[in-house]
Amino acid sequence: MRIGVPGYAHPLLAAAEWAELTRPGIPLDWVVLTVANGPGDRPDPHCLAAAGRLVNAGVRVLGRVDLAGGARPLGEVVADADRYAQWYRVGGFLLDRCPADPAALEAVRLAVTAVRTVAEGAGTRAVGGCGRRRTGSGAWAGPGSTGRAAGTGNPDAYVVLGHGRHPHPAYADLADQLVTFSGPWADYRWSQAAQWTADHPPERFAHFVHGVPRTHLEEAARIARWQGAATVFFTDRPGGDPAGFGTTPPAAAGVSEASGGHSGAFESLPGYWDEFVSQIGPGVSE
Repeated sequence: MRIGVPGYAHPLLAAAEWAELTRPGIPLDWVVLTVANGPGDRPDPHCLAAAGRLVNAGVRVLGRVDLAGGARPLGEVVADADRYAQWYRVGGFLLDRCPADPAALEAVRLAVTAVRTVAEGAGTRAVGGCGRRRTGSGAWAGPGSTGRAAGTGNPDAYVVLGHGRHPHPAYADLADQLVTFSGPWADYRWSQAAQWTADHPPERFAHFVHGVPRTHLEEAARIARWQGAATVFFTDRPGGDPAGFGTTPPAAAGVSEASGGHSGAFESLPGYWDEFVSQIGPGVSE
């Protein structure tokens, strides 16, 4: 099992959280970057620096793109993905608040294809005057350093669909990973995996759970293993009102927390971070 970080608060508000992610030995799968409920309208130097440190440490950084339950036009989705790719050189995308019903399959397929095309076509260039770019090895360099040839991008962009619940099984054919649970411990402890998930390896699924008591951390890890989810994030922080990854509540788009997104509980470190890392890390008995 490995840790997927759904999206900490802005680095100015969560400096300790972002710094902790570069500590050696943290079993990270990926970390979501969100600037202003998305990429924002201009490069943010603090987010640029935080993303750069993670990339240099070998961590996959994903840009958070809101699908709003399928309500956002494809052009807006592509524009968000392009800003992430050009400004922050992300290694992929979390398509958050992703619909789960079969009627939306084709629309989501188009969105996944579009963001992967954006990532592949993203050129290496100085980012909005901030003077940093990523080198061919994946490291970030300052002005005057040699990066990849202009016009090259990331042909292997990693795409995660943030359903927050089990979607129609055909969604598994569209992306690298699906978030099949996002919600409170009170629901998670009694949850069941959809039968079709047994046809796929655990690396295809992620679970995000808030309000997990310290005394139930081991139980939460066992549930994830039983249900076949290899990427997790558990926190003792309470959920409160669902707030997506920024300031726009999912309810504003007619989408509940169970349809993707997450509460503000995921924007800070769990109170038992070291225990969580130990529970998830290498050497833990399966």
